[in-house]
Amino acid sequence: MSEKENTSEELEDTTGLFSTESRSWSVEPEFIKETSNLLEEACVGKSSNQICETYPRNDKFGMYDDTSILSHGNKSKKDEEQRSKKHNEQTLQFFETITIYDSLQSKSDISQSPPLSITEMAAEYQPFIGFLSHETVETTSSQLSEENQKGLGLESDNFTVNLKAKGLQEFPKDILKIKYVKYLYLDGNQIKNFKGADSGDLLGLEILSLQENGLSSLPPEIQLFHNLRVLNVSHNQISHIPKEISQLGNIRQLFLNNNCIENFPSGLKSLGNLEILSLAKNKLRHIPDTLSGLKNLKVLNLEYNQLTIFPKVLCFLPKLISLILTGNLISSLPKEIRELKNLEKLLLDHNKLTFLAVEIFQLLKMKELQLTGNKLEVISHKIENFKELRILILDKNLLKEVPEKISHCVMLEYLSLSCNKLMELPKNIYKLKNLRKLHVNTNNIVRIPEDISHLNNIISLEFSGNIITDIPIEVKNCKKITKVELSYNKIMYFPVGLCALDSLYYLNFNGNYISEIPVDISFNKQLLNLELNKNKLLIFSEHLCSLTNLEYLDLGKNQIRKIPPSISNMVSLHVLILCCNKFEVFPIEVCTLENLQVLDLSINQIQNIPSDICNLKRIQKLNISSNQFMYFPIELCQLQSLEELNISQINGRKLRRLPEELSNLTQLKRLDISDNAIREIPRNIGELRSLVSLNAYNNQISYLPPSFLCLNDLQQLNLSGNNLTALPIGIHNLFSLKEINFDDNPLLRPPMEICKGKQLYTIVHYLQRADQRDEKILEKIFIIVANNITITNFKYLCQKLNLAISETDMSTKSPVSLSDRVLQALHKWKTESINLSLTTAALRDQLTRALTMIGAYEIMDKITALKLFTCAIKF
Repeated sequence: MSEKENTSEELEDTTGLFSTESRSWSVEPEFIKETSNLLEEACVGKSSNQICETYPRNDKFGMYDDTSILSHGNKSKKDEEQRSKKHNEQTLQFFETITIYDSLQSKSDISQSPPLSITEMAAEYQPFIGFLSHETVETTSSQLSEENQKGLGLESDNFTVNLKAKGLQEFPKDILKIKYVKYLYLDGNQIKNFKGADSGDLLGLEILSLQENGLSSLPPEIQLFHNLRVLNVSHNQISHIPKEISQLGNIRQLFLNNNCIENFPSGLKSLGNLEILSLAKNKLRHIPDTLSGLKNLKVLNLEYNQLTIFPKVLCFLPKLISLILTGNLISSLPKEIRELKNLEKLLLDHNKLTFLAVEIFQLLKMKELQLTGNKLEVISHKIENFKELRILILDKNLLKEVPEKISHCVMLEYLSLSCNKLMELPKNIYKLKNLRKLHVNTNNIVRIPEDISHLNNIISLEFSGNIITDIPIEVKNCKKITKVELSYNKIMYFPVGLCALDSLYYLNFNGNYISEIPVDISFNKQLLNLELNKNKLLIFSEHLCSLTNLEYLDLGKNQIRKIPPSISNMVSLHVLILCCNKFEVFPIEVCTLENLQVLDLSINQIQNIPSDICNLKRIQKLNISSNQFMYFPIELCQLQSLEELNISQINGRKLRRLPEELSNLTQLKRLDISDNAIREIPRNIGELRSLVSLNAYNNQISYLPPSFLCLNDLQQLNLSGNNLTALPIGIHNLFSLKEINFDDNPLLRPPMEICKGKQLYTIVHYLQRADQRDEKILEKIFIIVANNITITNFKYLCQKLNLAISETDMSTKSPVSLSDRVLQALHKWKTESINLSLTTAALRDQLTRALTMIGAYEIMDKITALKLFTCAIKF
């Protein structure tokens, strides 16, 4: 990938710090020091004329400072204070510039020559990053030890306090008295107001973040924050903004996303310095005309509200650069939209537009236009006016054609036309010399024109889900292509032209009709990802084995029967998918792939696993489901690195048992043994201490062994469709369990109606109460037996229960009464049985069977009467 592509990706990462949930634009602020950290990361590995070389000093915050800025020398205190004030102003300028700059950029890494590169921007604003230096307000913070600062959530710079998720219920007014705070982060608490805060302590505050505090209204004390420049109260339940907000005359950025605001806050009209306003994901239906008073507004985000018309007042915001109206109910655009002369970015995805007012094409500064998910049938030829347009996304509309004059959009870098009704591309598309991404998935395109070879800067080409039969050989001239998506077309021959692309690393031909792999594919030395799932391949081509850098290979759903020995050359292969082929024997050649991590051989006819599989030292995921194994392949138990194993058999021969050696897979996290005929889980299953997910549905399991309760990391358990009649009371030990399913079992304890809710707490609560009840019933049975049994029957009962009793206990001359001796014996038997993990219910059943065998029918009648009585009592 080129250096400019990397730069664009790094820009995406940097501006992403101000991200909202919006797919298309990011605005919310994070720590300024994090922005600087990313600037540091962005410069790593760059040439000497870039930021790292120009400003080599790295302070402990991960930022680059001009050493002259940090030097004190013998300068006066007055000079230092003036310099500090200048730094603070420059810092805000830098912060605002980063945020505004984000409004001009796409999330996609498509800008080869953006208006201002990340390195240029960083270099231009580098002197302003030093605001976290030690020179400011040192005397204030010196009163606090480093340990105390950490305890109070104070950052080691002299401006920032981070008290995110500290369980606070009141505004931390005391901290403001001992520290000069400019940036205060209180996200994830329960602060409802600012009562008790001294207005004098709040004067220095410039950034305040109160996300996720459960606020239902913005406290009126907000008026005390006279110097506030950035306020973020997103992700609350705010429905009302007090008029006092109008007192924030210095505020530049206001974020009110993800709240419950139905009426546009009237107090906002007075915020003449506001530059960024975000009210995304609220319940706004109307925007008042008073919004036109925000003459300095540059970025406005109203996505995912309930606007049914495009508010005309928006057209009279003279400095507006970025406007986001995604996810509303807008059906048309007003003619007045032509007044937005400075608009560069307009997002109207997922609305109800059926046409575009021709006046929109008078916005000559437009750089990004997104209209996904509307009902547009035509695009005007006046799109030729968009000479500065870089991003145009028209996915999921009803377009049957694209105007030829789109070729006049000479700066266009990203064009996406997926999910329309296009049959062909504009004939002049080859004139878009700056085009880097062309996505035309899911249309009715029959052919790709030969002129595509003139798109010298194209890096991503996507034509999946069309009816293309071949790819022009001329595509070989698109030397910069790195990614090609051609899945689900009607391609019969592997396009040789693609084999000449040295930079190609991703190639997808899933769902075509390719039957042979050309020898030319060996030239794709940089190929990392190749997908040929659901084609007509009969063999695993030897030519594929020359792709020594390939990491991901999908040849599933073909008709391959064997693997060539030369597969051992594919030393970089991490993922190999061979599902739904014609393998009758496990391809032993695969065992030479020492770096293989994922192997899928599901839905074949394999009967055995070779011992050579132990050579797969790095294998983590193995899918051998729906094959023809006679028994569980014990050879799998040698795979010490295995984390996921799927041996379910919905379409294969059913397994009847699992080996004890399964416990050797100590790294196993996910196990799927569903759709077999397994009757019992291995007794040592508890040794799989890493197990997180167990799917064992549709088997014949009737019992969970005691060690099962040692699976402390288990989070997901599906045992539906088995023969379980009871669950162990100790199931509460599986404290990590989040998802459970015991449907379609003949459960009695607890009954099925208790388990249908799939709530572990409900099941555990029932079992605990049932166990207490059973304890009481068993004790009553003991008393019945003790009061009614004869000495002879007592002797026989002890024999049936394997209970050793001394001759003294059996003697009629014993000083202890017979009933007391019987009770002691039964309690002893109970203790010994519980040590063997027998439940109270099992003890009761065992005792009644023994009484029946010795002919103690009178006692049995009394026990039966007790059972009838207890069953009549509501549990």
